[in-house]
Amino acid sequence: MNPKRLEARVSGFVQGVGFRYFVKRNADMLNLAGYAENLGDGSVLVVAEGEEKDLVKFLDILRKGNSFSLVKNVDYNFSEFLGEFSEFGVY
Repeated sequence: MNPKRLEARVSGFVQGVGFRYFVKRNADMLNLAGYAENLGDGSVLVVAEGEEKDLVKFLDILRKGNSFSLVKNVDYNFSEFLGEFSEFGVY
């Protein structure tokens, strides 16, 4: 096992279009824990922990977005797994 943490800031047309719930559904399918949260600048912060291979797949999903969103940029970094989440939440 190679657990990691992904922190990503997704910008574009990603608020008010069901993007966070799209993120949650995909995180749940990949057995990731963490959260998605709207930020004041119109972007969405996504923090997820899980297996590195699943986080890489998840990052590709974030870049594509759902059918109602328009993702322009995803700034991200991988870091050490902290194990602070038991599920994936939406805030």
